[in-house]
Amino acid sequence: MTNRKKGAPKPSGKSGGAGVPGMAARKAASDILGRVTGKGRPLDQEVDPLNGHAGFKALDTRDRALVRAILGTALRRRGQITAILAALLERPIPEKTGVVENLLHVGLAQILFMDVPDHAAVDIAVTMCERDRRCVPYKGLVNAVLRRAAREKADILESFGKPELAAPEWLFNRWRAAYGEETAIAIAAMHLLEPNLDLTTKEDADGWAQRLGGTRIGKTTVRLSDHSGPIDELEGFSDGAWWVQDAAASLPALLLGDIAGKRVGDLCAAPGGKTAQLAAMGADVTAIDISASRLKRLERNLSRLGLKAAIVATDLRYFTPDEPYEAILLDAPCSATGTIRRHPDVAWAKTPMDIEMLAAVQEDLLARAFTWLKPGGTMVFCTCSLEPEEGERRIEAFLNATPDARRIPVEPAEIGGIEGAITPDGDLRTLPSLLPAEPPEHGGLDGFFAARIGKAAG
Repeated sequence: MTNRKKGAPKPSGKSGGAGVPGMAARKAASDILGRVTGKGRPLDQEVDPLNGHAGFKALDTRDRALVRAILGTALRRRGQITAILAALLERPIPEKTGVVENLLHVGLAQILFMDVPDHAAVDIAVTMCERDRRCVPYKGLVNAVLRRAAREKADILESFGKPELAAPEWLFNRWRAAYGEETAIAIAAMHLLEPNLDLTTKEDADGWAQRLGGTRIGKTTVRLSDHSGPIDELEGFSDGAWWVQDAAASLPALLLGDIAGKRVGDLCAAPGGKTAQLAAMGADVTAIDISASRLKRLERNLSRLGLKAAIVATDLRYFTPDEPYEAILLDAPCSATGTIRRHPDVAWAKTPMDIEMLAAVQEDLLARAFTWLKPGGTMVFCTCSLEPEEGERRIEAFLNATPDARRIPVEPAEIGGIEGAITPDGDLRTLPSLLPAEPPEHGGLDGFFAARIGKAAG
């Protein structure tokens, strides 16, 4: 079990519910948690300051930070909190809307895993119960459960500290089958830790690491392990010297090699980190994505960075380029289980059926995109998934079905010598448990798979 989260933002007191400081923030957190876990709403959309949850948008900056902290903790620790709650309750809560359960999850996240005074978490939860007719009958239960959790905190944390609880059982069992017990536990343990802030630099990664007080990872990434505060206030942001991108996500573009002056298709391009890399490498890039709104964000990022790419909003299933590409980067739609540390809602939003469905989409896109590649060209296929069906098995099936395709193995020097990231077949496979550091939260990578495929010259 990792230590409780320190430095949680304090409520401002300016946006409390009816004079109760911090209550509006807890109310927003409870509502959003229900929408994310019960209705499948992406967390990022709910906490968008412009288009997100109404209660969240009404908060001031400090209370928004508190909501994000509570939700991150409640989702990261959801498996543990669910098991703890089951042990603290004599029987399941009969209330069907989930509002009481969400309120308890928010309260337990603060009491057990955050630097929030226990009495504040309990008192606000009880007051919220009093003001919601659905909760009123459970006011005594909420009070008793949260107070017991505060009293028995040390024993509870010791009893429910297994990292396996960081993911749904079906998902952890998949990782165990794919990577073995020890690695599966290591993956789950990293998901309990807040992610680092990784920046991809256009040039001079060592110089920017020194300026920003970070560490260089691989070839082009600067990691800021202890960063807090607005990203746009960091040195180099306004000058377009770097952009936010996990170190693992920066690796697939590097596998295309020297692409200066080449015509490159960036497929499923948004939000645009890989597009920026390709453009910075001197390629003539066409960025294609189905989401026009996400492409607008990509366009804004490129403008800030002083980079250019042709941008096309379309469904790849109905798209054909005017002429073949010399290189293609296909970052295919996937379950995104490799990003759970960064997006903890993913663990509780996906199902085995999602993985099966997305693997079929990847199969179709792989076959289609390969026909757009010039003879002698190179394609990199990647997914931010930990699931072999969306990585190793997908590429093996493609190679077996495509006579003019061949795997081009990845060499350690191409990825900056990151240890353990190349499979026996020569593909790239990063895991959250790679890149160990002390303290542990300063290490790790998103889970990514990438394979480099060459097309026969004809």
